[in-house]
Parts: sequence; structure tokens; C-alpha cells
Amino acid sequence: MTKQKKESLTLLARQYNSVQKASTEVINLSAILNLPKGTEHFLSDVHGESEAFLHVLKNGSGSVRRKIEEVFAGTLMEDDKRHLASLIFYPEQRVPLMLKGVDDKDEFFKIILFRLIKICRIVTSKYTRSKVRKALPDAYSYIIEELLHEQESVLNKHDYYNSIIHSIVTTGRAHSFVVAICRFIQKMTVDHLHIIGDIYDRGPGAHIIMDALIDYHTVDIQWGNHDILWMGAASGSAACIANVLRISLRYGNLATLEDAYGISLLPLARFAMESYGDDSCEKFFPKNTSDIDMDYNEEQMVARMHKAITIIQAKLEGQIIERRGHFQMNDRIIIKSLDLEKGTVVVGGKEYQVNDLYFPTFDKENPLKLSIKEQEIMEKLTNSFKSSTNLRRHIRFLYEKGSMYLIHNNNLLYHGCISMNEDGTFDGFEVDGKVYAGRAFMDRVERLARQAYFSSEGDEAKLYGMDAVWYLWSGRQSPLYGKDKMASFERYFIDDQETHRENKNPYYKFRDDDDTARKILKEFDLDPENSHIINGHVPVAVKKGENPVKGEGRLIVIDGGFSKAYQSHTGIAGYTLVYNSHGMYLVSHKGFSSTRLAVEEEQDILTEDILLESAVTRLKVKDTDKGKKIQQHINQLNELLKAYQDGDIKEGEAAY
Repeated sequence: MTKQKKESLTLLARQYNSVQKASTEVINLSAILNLPKGTEHFLSDVHGESEAFLHVLKNGSGSVRRKIEEVFAGTLMEDDKRHLASLIFYPEQRVPLMLKGVDDKDEFFKIILFRLIKICRIVTSKYTRSKVRKALPDAYSYIIEELLHEQESVLNKHDYYNSIIHSIVTTGRAHSFVVAICRFIQKMTVDHLHIIGDIYDRGPGAHIIMDALIDYHTVDIQWGNHDILWMGAASGSAACIANVLRISLRYGNLATLEDAYGISLLPLARFAMESYGDDSCEKFFPKNTSDIDMDYNEEQMVARMHKAITIIQAKLEGQIIERRGHFQMNDRIIIKSLDLEKGTVVVGGKEYQVNDLYFPTFDKENPLKLSIKEQEIMEKLTNSFKSSTNLRRHIRFLYEKGSMYLIHNNNLLYHGCISMNEDGTFDGFEVDGKVYAGRAFMDRVERLARQAYFSSEGDEAKLYGMDAVWYLWSGRQSPLYGKDKMASFERYFIDDQETHRENKNPYYKFRDDDDTARKILKEFDLDPENSHIINGHVPVAVKKGENPVKGEGRLIVIDGGFSKAYQSHTGIAGYTLVYNSHGMYLVSHKGFSSTRLAVEEEQDILTEDILLESAVTRLKVKDTDKGKKIQQHINQLNELLKAYQDGDIKEGEAAY
């Protein structure tokens, strides 16, 4: 045995300091390897739609209903199965509603509890007792564990089992016990949650989604372009802050900023009234305000703030482009070409008329410089973003659980694209003489995104990181954005639709091909024969016949329009993906009305399962990444056992 090997095994022997402990662990871990693989749940592009998101989280994209069918097929009426599903989703609200009209409440709770326990046994059957025990709610852990492992049909335990149920009811704990066990079922139905980008955007509940994810038992996140924008804003990037504010004002979504994150917009409002009070700002009135309680005067106030921050944004972005020449975006400094006397700007080398000539803070001698008041506004807003405790908590979680991409159980997960050239090769980005493309580029920009948030204030590294994050939001080669430009200025100030066109990266043309999927998987060291790419970002136009499954089944797009804004384009209300021990299912969702209707009228999201891949033999833990790590640990323990047996290491020798 080499000295290095002995040192490694001696460290392991500190934890397993006897043959008995080491062999017991080998037995336990070997058994775990043969348990069924846990269920993975994939969601993408929720865009702040918190009600629909939380409902899908509760029902596991139909996983809970599938368990109910599995247990009660042929024994319960459809209405009873629907009642049971609604109860599991919303136990706090459903119990009082279900009790209305019930004469014998004790009998009602006994029936419900028996049914919930049956579901519990199914959803926990693929886990070890230890894992189940750790997941149990503290208040009822002992009772639930007893009920899970007792069989009411066994004569010797029949009275014992019934006595537990009876005591729960007679002590007045039935309601809280039902709530606890329903939450436990939700938790155990899905073993791991993947969020493939864009938690944030126009929807009003991104902060609610973030709170739910922080409380979720196990989750990872692949950053989307809207997420990276908020990450840049929280890092202190003025350009990212201006974009966040512009989008929020554009859709009248101020609650997330003001109520959830405590960011005061009063300085911007005062400045907007002073500078744009004489301007109608008709192009800047908020969109889709039917669900927002806002009168005309409020809308006009928002429009003026919207225009003010849009012009500030154009200047700030121009400053980034000028100091980062290697971004190769000089053609995007459109405001620099503004000629108020002629009423024109230059886009793509061509002169266009602008539809608005009211630019009170524009200095033709220094067009990218903020006015003194604009500078003051941005300093106040930057301090507000950086000092928000709740925003900081959410963004830290995005950094902790998030990444540009993830390789998990032979699946490659990323939000946007792998930037490509017109010939299908990976597009290279040159920095200081070194070219980054494909996986190397993804790794490079992830480091920069972390640098933006974690580097010290005032460091050049932090400024460069923040500029790189802004580039990830809107740059031509950004793997999160995936278009040749973001035509914000053109859409606001130029009527000619030709200038509004944003061309997709060639990736979106090539991703239908099997060869492209294979090439990408190989780039990330995955075997194309048994791996998949899970992708979001661009909604699948289902009603136009577009297929979410591409590359001969190797690439799956799960953005089907979760956000209401895209549902008229897609024709559905989103895709999610379920990957369990039996195979992989793409789940198509119909529209979600509201949580109120889900509670009061038991309206679930109607789903349709599309079987993508069925496992020939049921997948087990040993087939997963976790299983491979467990097997490595078993191998190390077996080496330790041999060292004990050969006398190379003595039992108890490695103790501190």
C-alpha cells in the first residue's frame, strides 16, 4: 500500500473506526443503490407567474394525481379522487370547505386520514427510512412514522393502528395533522426540482417564487437572462438597474420593487415630473394593466418615469460599450447618433426618423453623459438595490444554487443556447488574445457573473464582472439572450418595423438537427446515445405545429408559455418535464385560472403526458450521479475493510 493511499484510508477510518462500522455502512449503501430512482421535476420560464408556479409545484406536474390513480384506481369515484388531490394541494384552505355539510366530522377525518396514509406509503416507498424520517414534520414525526410502517390489515396491530387515528381526531389535532401530512406528500412526491431559468420578468410574483424555492427541500437553478439582469442589479450595475426598472414600469409591475424589496421609486418619480412633466409620453404608458389597479393619472406618472429611465439606460449602456471594445457592440450606441435638429438616428448604418424629439437631458456634445440629476437618481437607486435585505437574500440564493449550466443524471440543462456561427460551429469570443467557445465560454462568463457580485467594491474586477453581466442580458453572443441585438431603443423611438427585428442566434436553426445535439453533448463530455439537453428561453409555438422535442429526441424545449404573455403565441400554458424511475415524460399544461378557483372549485391545471423515453428496466439509484458517488464511497470502504483485514490499519488507530 502506498503512503498516499494509507493516509487517505486513515482519514476514512476516523469515521469508520472498526470492521463492524465499515461493513455495516457498505451493507446500507449497497441497499440504497437498488432503490428506485427519485423523481426529478423540471420547470422553466415562469416569469414571475407565482400562482401557476406554486400550483404546479404542489401537484408535481400531475405526479400527485398519478399516485392517487395508482392507489385508488377502481376503488374511489372520480369526484373523490379530485377531492383528495385538491386537499393535498391546498390542505389549509380545503379542510374548512370540505367540512361544510359534513355531519360526522370525526368520521370524515378518519376516512381522509386513512386515504392520506395510503398515498404516503406509496410516495415514500422508494426512499430509505432514514431519509423519510429526516423529511417528516417535527410535530408529528413519530406518529406519521408509526402509521407508515404499520399495516392496518394485520390483526395483531389492527386496534393499535385504529387507536392512533382515533386519538388524532378526538384530541382535536386532525386538521393540523392533515395539513402536515399533505405537505409531506408534496415534499416526497418530487425528489429534486430543476429551474431552467427566468424566474424574474413581467409577472408580479418573482419574490414569492424565490421564497418558495428557498424553502424547497432540494433545488438547482440554471440562470436565465431575466435572472442575470436582477443579479447584475443587486451587484450594483447601474445599466442592469435601469433595465430592471424599465421593464417593471413597462408592465406596471411595481409591487415586486416597492413592496417585496423596499426599493423607493420616489426620487425617480420626482425627477420624471420635473423633466418630463410637459411631455405626454404616450409611447411609454404601461402595457397589460387590466389586472392592475391603476387610474389614468397613475399610468401617466408611470409613463414619465418609464421614459426617464429608458433614456438613462441608453446612456449607461453606451458607456459600457465604449469602455469594453471587445464586446463589439459599437453599432448599438444609437443615442450617440441622435440629431434633434434633423429628428434622426442611425441604425445599422442607415438613417431613420425618430417619433419623439423630447430629450431634455440630452447633451449633443457629450451624448452618453448623465445629467447631474440623472446621476443623483442612479446613485440613490443603486444604494437602494444593494441595501435591500430581501433582494440580497434572494440573489445570494441564485448564486448558491444557480449556474450557467448543469450536468445532472446524463442531462445537460441550460436556459438559452450555445452560441453558434452560421456554419454550425461554436461561436468564439476573444478576450486578451484567448478565444472562448462552447463550454469554455459558458464557464468563463459564469466566473465573471460571480465576480460581479462577490468582488470588493471599487475593484476593476467587480466593474468588469458587472459589465459582463449586462452583456449576458443583451449581448450578441450571450448564451442567455441568444439574439443579435436587443432593439429596445428602436421599439420606443423608431416607427420603422425593420429596425425592431431581433434575429435569433443560428443555434435555434441548428438545434432541430440530431448532429447539433450530439455535438453539444460531446462538448460537455456526455454520451449522445444516452443523454439529453433540457432547454428553455424561447417558447414553443405549439399552435403553429412546432415540436418541443428536437434533435431526434436528444433536445427537449420546456418553455411552452408558462407566462400568460406568451400563451397566445404558444397555444398552451407551458411545458414541464418529469423524469422518474419509469422514464421521462413531457407534461403539457392548460391555462391556470387562479388559486382561488383551485381552492373553491377544485380547478386543477389540466395536463397531458407525452412519454419521451420509457426505461426498459426500472431505473435505480445506482443509475444516477448520486449512485455513482455512493459506489465510489463503497469502493473506498471495501479498501478500508481489506486494510483492516491485512493489518495495514488497526481498528481504532485513526481516532483523534
